[in-house]
Amino acid sequence: MTFTCIIVDDEPLAQSVIESYLNNVPNLELKGKFDNAIEALNFLNSNDIDLMFLDINMPELSGMDLLKTMTKKPEVILTTAYSEYAIESYELGVSDYLLKPIALPRFLKAVTKVSDLLSKERNYKDGGGEKPRYVFVKVDGINLKLMLEDIKYIEAYGNYLKIFTDDKMYLITDTMINFMKKLDEDFVRVHKSYIIPLARIEKMIGNRIHIGEDQIPIGNTYKAELKSKITNR
Repeated sequence: MTFTCIIVDDEPLAQSVIESYLNNVPNLELKGKFDNAIEALNFLNSNDIDLMFLDINMPELSGMDLLKTMTKKPEVILTTAYSEYAIESYELGVSDYLLKPIALPRFLKAVTKVSDLLSKERNYKDGGGEKPRYVFVKVDGINLKLMLEDIKYIEAYGNYLKIFTDDKMYLITDTMINFMKKLDEDFVRVHKSYIIPLARIEKMIGNRIHIGEDQIPIGNTYKAELKSKITNR
C-alpha cells in the first residue's frame, strides 16, 4: 500500500536529509518539495496528499501558521530544531514531532506509526478492517484529532464537555448523547455526567470506578448497561 508525501522546509540540506531517508521507506512516494508554506498550501489545495513533513520556522508563513490555516490537512510530521513548539503542535493534531538533526531510526519510527494509521483508514474506507480509533474535537476553533486510547474519561460541564487524557483536559461544546455517537463500543455512559472507556477501569468499589487517582460515580440508571458491557467483553 503506497502513500504520497511532500516536504516543506526552507533549508535545502534538511530537504535532502528527509528525501534520502525516504529511500528506506518504499511505501512512501515523494510528490513534491517546497521551500515555503504558501507554495505548499497552493499545492495541497489541488492535490490529495497523505503525509506532510513540515518545518516550523519559514519565511512569510510559518509551519504552525500553515497548520492553523488549513481546514483539511494530511497527516503531519513536524521537523524542527526547536523543541518549545511540541505541546502546541500536538494540540494542532500533528502525528509526530522530530527534532533536527533527525536520526534515521527516529524518522523510521515516526513514519511507521503514520503508515499504520493511514493503512487502517484506507482499509476501512475500502470496506475492510476496523474503524480507526480517533475522534475530531473542536477546541478554540481548531479541529483536533484525539486518539480514543488517550481518553481517560469524559465529564459533562454545563453546556460543555471536559475530555480528560493522561496529561491534559480539553473543553468542548457538545452533549453527552451526541458525543457518545462518535465513540466506539469500548465506551460506556456510567452516570448522567460521565462517560468512560472500559479499558481504563482499574477497579470498582461500591458505586465508584477507579481510573488512576480519579474516582467516577456510577449512577443507578446506568448500572445494568455497565454490567452487561463488562460481562460481554
